[in-house]
Amino acid sequence: MKIYSLLLMPILGTLALATVEAEEGFIELFNGENLDGWTPSKENPDSYSVKDGKLIVKGGRSHLFYTGDVQAGKFKDFELKVRAKTFPGANSGVYFHSEYQNEGWPNKGYECQVNSTHKDPKKTGSLYGVINILVLAEGQKQPKGGKHIERDKAPSTDGEWFDYHIIVKGRDIEIRVNGETTVKYSEPKGGPDTVFGGRRLSEGTFAIQAHDPDSEVHYERWAVKPL
Repeated sequence: MKIYSLLLMPILGTLALATVEAEEGFIELFNGENLDGWTPSKENPDSYSVKDGKLIVKGGRSHLFYTGDVQAGKFKDFELKVRAKTFPGANSGVYFHSEYQNEGWPNKGYECQVNSTHKDPKKTGSLYGVINILVLAEGQKQPKGGKHIERDKAPSTDGEWFDYHIIVKGRDIEIRVNGETTVKYSEPKGGPDTVFGGRRLSEGTFAIQAHDPDSEVHYERWAVKPL
């Protein structure tokens, strides 16, 4: 009986984990095998590939938009859980309430920054250009627009997986990195104080940013719970 119990423990643990995730109501948008359900912009589409269950983001500026069947790619209130890993000098971003466009930085939606050590002082955990988690290099000045929360280092670390949890409900946005809340923001009726005109809550899809040829970021989970 003891031998059978020991053999069953890993199986029961896996089933329990699967049950918990199912109860949470999260739907995986990235299947770990290919880019089914996602469409890259026409600008540098080769910046995205899948290897060993990971989405590899490496190459010139581009954006990968969710265009799959879940809610027809339209999300308003939701929880999003992403698992990501940056490499030295990497820069990427998680967009929401966005929409597909052929090229350029997305004109619609908010961006949650993915950046541990890139020269841009706005780091992981930022609601980009609205509330910035700011790590300034020596002699570097604060960027214009938005509110700044200065820190000694980013809440993410190169070479280590981190959990990104983004919650949008009504006019409220909350960003958590590894369980730490970095941003809690309520959008005013007139919109945010930012130089980015398209930053508005509405509804739309998600997008993943490839920032520049020297940047590499990996993603292994992208799961949403509509609210």
